[in-house]
Amino acid sequence: MSEKTALRAALRARRDAFAATAPEAIRVDAAFLALLVPESVVASYVPIGSEADPAPLERAALAQGCRLALPQVIDRATPLRFALHDPAVPLVPGPFGLRQPPAVAPAAVPDLVLTPLVGFDRALNRIGQGAGHYDRAFAAFPDAHRIGIAWSVQEIDPIQPDPWDMPLHAIATEREWIVRA
Repeated sequence: MSEKTALRAALRARRDAFAATAPEAIRVDAAFLALLVPESVVASYVPIGSEADPAPLERAALAQGCRLALPQVIDRATPLRFALHDPAVPLVPGPFGLRQPPAVAPAAVPDLVLTPLVGFDRALNRIGQGAGHYDRAFAAFPDAHRIGIAWSVQEIDPIQPDPWDMPLHAIATEREWIVRA
C-alpha cells in the first residue's frame, strides 16, 4: 500500500467517525457570499457516505440567483463533465455510488467549484479520492474559484503537492472558512 493510499484510508476513517457524531453543518461564510454573482455557475456535488454536505452553500448560491451544476462521471479515466442541475429533474445513478444529472443535462462551465476532500492542509492543498477527476477539472477550468468542502477533522500537517496539483482558493468546514494566510 502506498503512503498516499494509507493516508487516504486513515483520513476516511477519521471522517467516518466524525460524521457519525452528527456534526454541525458546513458554515456559509460572508466571504463565500461575496463570491456569488447572479447567473454564475456553482458546481457542487452530492455527498457520498461521510463526505461533508455542501447543501448550505448550494442554498446560499441559489438564493443569490446562481445556477447549480453537478459532476457527471463516466468512469475512472474519462474527465468529469459538469452539467446544469435542475432540482425538479431526478438525479440518476452513476459510477462509484454517485448520483448525477442525466446524460441529457446541458454542460456547464463553472465559475466556482465546490469539491469534496479526503484531506487538506492550511496552505490549501488537498487530498482527493485519488482518481484525478477534480485535478483534471481544475486544469480544464483554471479560472474557476476552487473551494474545498470538508470536516475540520480532515485537516492534516502540510501536504507535499504533486506537480499537477492546483491549490484551492478556500476551504469551508463546520468551524471556519480557511484562506491562504
